[in-house]
Amino acid sequence: MRKVKKILISQPDPSEKSPYSDLVEKYNVKIDFRPFLQVESVSLKDFRKQKIEILSHTAIIFTARTAVDHFFHICEGLRINIPETMKYFCMSETIALYLQKYIVYRKRKIFFGNGSLVSLLELTKTSKHKVEKFLLVLADSFKPEVPKIFEKAKLKVTRAILYRTIASDLSDLDLSEYDLIALFSPREIKSLQQNFPNFEQGDILFAAFGPATVKAIKAAKYSLSVEVPKQGIQSMSKALDIFLKANS
Repeated sequence: MRKVKKILISQPDPSEKSPYSDLVEKYNVKIDFRPFLQVESVSLKDFRKQKIEILSHTAIIFTARTAVDHFFHICEGLRINIPETMKYFCMSETIALYLQKYIVYRKRKIFFGNGSLVSLLELTKTSKHKVEKFLLVLADSFKPEVPKIFEKAKLKVTRAILYRTIASDLSDLDLSEYDLIALFSPREIKSLQQNFPNFEQGDILFAAFGPATVKAIKAAKYSLSVEVPKQGIQSMSKALDIFLKANS
């Protein structure tokens, strides 16, 4: 098996001190971070095709900070001024506080859950709020269970696709320099293939996070050396730690 000296992680560079930093020190490996995907707002033309009137809604549902950015980006492009009466329902306090980037926080009606979809649902379906007309901000790759959980509660919810995930430009990368590549979503495999249509795995090792990613790698007929989660291992950094220890 190819000795691992250089690893490519298909994600943004984390904080200076992360579990990956420990791997560098522990096994004397080099780790590069490069997002295989990027997020962009849908065009105003594509948004208009959805025939959504933002101001006909009385509340906005955010499940991610990214959703906040793209909602206000679209509003700016459409020259829409959101009234102070608009209510905001956020999946976590972190997302709620992020709203301060765009609005005067203390003057708005903002509600947040504990980070779970269920906690967000409990907020929206109370007798006080269930009469609201909700706008649910989503990406093109949204999980079907997200809108369904609100629709099953018989809330008035409009799905709004305001941003999408696209392949990053990786043309400056030389994948042959890496001994192991860690991937985290099926779309990242598509990004790899789009950027490198003639890519052949050879003796490059692959690590995959999540069953959907594992399935996509196998469907692409690549071999897989590290699979997460598995046998109680929940993080990629831990899985790589165990793999590097066994193969050092």
